[in-house]
Amino acid sequence: MIVGAGFAGYRTAQTLSREAKGRAEIVLLNPTDYFLYLPLLPQVAAGILEPRRVTVSLSGTLPHVKLVLGEAGRIDLDAREVHYTDPEGEDGTLSYDRLVLTAGSVNKLLPIPGVAEHAHGFRGLPEALYLRDHVTRQVELAAATDDPERCASRCTFVVVGAGYTGTEVAAHGQLFTDAQVARQPLRTGMRPRWILLDIADRVLPELDERLSRTADTVLRERGVDVRMGTSVKEATPDGVLLTDGEFVGTRTLVWCVGVRPDPLAESLGLPMERGRLLVDPHLQVPGRPEVFACGDAAAVPDLEKPGSYTPMTAQHAWRQGTVCARNIAASFGDGERKAYRHKDLGFVVDLGGVKAAANPLGVNLSGIAAGAVTRGYHLAAMPGNRVRVAADWLLDAVLPRQAVQLGLVRSWSVPLDTASPEVARVPGGPRDDRPSPAADGTPAEDAARSSAEDTPPADDALTPPPDQPEPGPDVAPGPVRRTDRPSEGDA
Repeated sequence: MIVGAGFAGYRTAQTLSREAKGRAEIVLLNPTDYFLYLPLLPQVAAGILEPRRVTVSLSGTLPHVKLVLGEAGRIDLDAREVHYTDPEGEDGTLSYDRLVLTAGSVNKLLPIPGVAEHAHGFRGLPEALYLRDHVTRQVELAAATDDPERCASRCTFVVVGAGYTGTEVAAHGQLFTDAQVARQPLRTGMRPRWILLDIADRVLPELDERLSRTADTVLRERGVDVRMGTSVKEATPDGVLLTDGEFVGTRTLVWCVGVRPDPLAESLGLPMERGRLLVDPHLQVPGRPEVFACGDAAAVPDLEKPGSYTPMTAQHAWRQGTVCARNIAASFGDGERKAYRHKDLGFVVDLGGVKAAANPLGVNLSGIAAGAVTRGYHLAAMPGNRVRVAADWLLDAVLPRQAVQLGLVRSWSVPLDTASPEVARVPGGPRDDRPSPAADGTPAEDAARSSAEDTPPADDALTPPPDQPEPGPDVAPGPVRRTDRPSEGDA
């Protein structure tokens, strides 16, 4: 029984099905019927890739794995049962002989006033689709207004967090909006403004300083306003108050400060390490030999750096999935179990266009060479859709992007404080009643590096205002009129 189909869960299921060769029943529980290739999500928000390009069908690529659609709500370790809720709100129970917890991670919410109400994360496909529509809408509304202050506010986009995700969102976002205003000019002297904030002293603080400098240079040359040592002190409907005292008028706040493990892991009542389930080097839970965990939900000892744990990256999750599957097979007498060890293969950061920063096998690259390596790496790492992704990249290189609003995902359907960013909320749909720990009250300047948790979702974050029509066969879930914002645009 595998809970979650992220990098770790998908790889575990794929490897285990090959090892089992039909001798075991493998069940995969996941809220969606696809594996999401997260590293390319910024390109979906920027209109480079179509949404289905970064999704890989679970049933289509895992033919010997039974897919069960649903979200795990409670796990009874003594009875060896997983209780879940399917997409239509029906409850179900699954039993297991071996359990693999690969629930992944969700947005980290810090105790900053207004952030939960006015910011949006970037962990799931619905959030990327919302951001693409929202950015397009703001540029179109800005081009149509005669008020310079309102135009500037709509064309200012604030991204908090200069890690992988935030850096790529800001880099791609600046190119996306510049392309829009080239065809639909704004008021004289105005252009879209992307601001990248982080309390760290440099962009991509987790990478080598040379890669960090490369990314910083590309961002600044492109026009991104990079502000290190600065974060958000308060968010309001009309803008954000920064920690340096400046108020920035904006209608867009993208929250990329980091992630925290899925709260499902903490609900088990087992030993934890900063929200992650403690496991041994063989990815088994001490005292529970039938329970395995890997990926972002697990604190896996780093044997290359004694005393520390492997970071929450897709690279580790993918390789841990392989080891986990083989150790499960070994627990049934097929082969010998092995401890998880790794060697750093390097990192790649796509900065849009032909620009990137990469250090494959420790070799630092920038410019076109880094761009080629980055895209080659993604094509090799994806478990499917390689030809379609390459085709979209080719089309984007020779054709202008289609900046249109589909209107399928609205603000209230992708709240920041949710335990399931991969699922857009709909009126009348099943409530998110999974565990969701509250923020710990750490000051904002220090909490960006802490394990601060999400607060429970508010009712009005999951349902539209009462004066909105109920979605049906002919009614999309929106637009939404908010009482705290002028009615001419969706927040």
